[in-house]
Amino acid sequence: VASVWILSECVSLFQVNVRDALNQAMDEELERDERVFLLGEEVAQYDGAYKVSRGLWKKYGDKRIIDTPITEMGFAGIAVGAAFAGLRPICEFMTWNFSMQAIDQVINSAAKTYYMSAGAQPVPIVFRGPNGSSAGVAAQHSQCFAAWYGHCPGLKVVSPWNSEDARGLLKAAIRDDNPVVFLENELMYGVPFDLSEDVMQKDFVIPIGKAKVERRGTHITLVSHSRCVGFCLDAASVLAKEGVECEVVNLRTIRPLDVDTIEASVMKTGHLVTVEGGWPQYGVGAEICARVMEGPAFNYLDAPAVRVTGVDIPMPYAKILEDHSVPQIKDIIFSVKKVLNM
Repeated sequence: VASVWILSECVSLFQVNVRDALNQAMDEELERDERVFLLGEEVAQYDGAYKVSRGLWKKYGDKRIIDTPITEMGFAGIAVGAAFAGLRPICEFMTWNFSMQAIDQVINSAAKTYYMSAGAQPVPIVFRGPNGSSAGVAAQHSQCFAAWYGHCPGLKVVSPWNSEDARGLLKAAIRDDNPVVFLENELMYGVPFDLSEDVMQKDFVIPIGKAKVERRGTHITLVSHSRCVGFCLDAASVLAKEGVECEVVNLRTIRPLDVDTIEASVMKTGHLVTVEGGWPQYGVGAEICARVMEGPAFNYLDAPAVRVTGVDIPMPYAKILEDHSVPQIKDIIFSVKKVLNM
């Protein structure tokens, strides 16, 4: 009892859900830098469609928390222009599915200008909102854009899993002079995680482009991002009871990809499974497998790498079909056993 008490006294933990972690990050950066502002549909008076911007309009007013019309091409263009002029906008898409209305602004205007100006014109903008499949919203609102935007040079693409990722990476994204695509997950917003005092500090940031090993293991490497990281950890717990120790790598960033961390893990375990919610063709897992094959880690593989992905179809509406269309814990366990020839 005494040892438990001492531990609790030494390590203060704060339980914060992903929604509040994002809210805190924006609040602190708005307070820190008067050039930062937020715009998007319903972000101000309604506190955000998913309440991520709750309280910010009351605190900072109309000038810095701006409700826009339902026109992604228009307000994304306004945000990019503001970044050109020296401001640091946070442009919220109610869902990344709607970013297709504004993809010319994201790719041609934001991603390419820093390069085309030979470094003379930075574009410090964050495009953020929920990405990937939600629940019961069918094909047009259920796709993952990690591979779409990860394909494009000039963008940094971030995909947080837990509250620490969300808080530290969003602060880093807002401070970055490059356009950052910030891919949240609607189903993770209400999930609480324990955060340490260090993470709760206002100067806490997570460097973009650095993955994190969430669980150490020796038999097989699981590489994932966003919500699927949690699935990998759950699968690893099940497999540990059967004597299989999985190393779980949380990518955190899609572009630039932390190949060094992936290679170091694969060279230790000799086996690789990638897990993502997006479609298989030209996906994040496909890129990871190619990088491993082209690099020094390939010689350490004892079996072919395997991808666990969403099914290669538009998302069905019926729940039973939806469940079969996205990776489940049992799919990860099956793939691990396949790779290990169990």
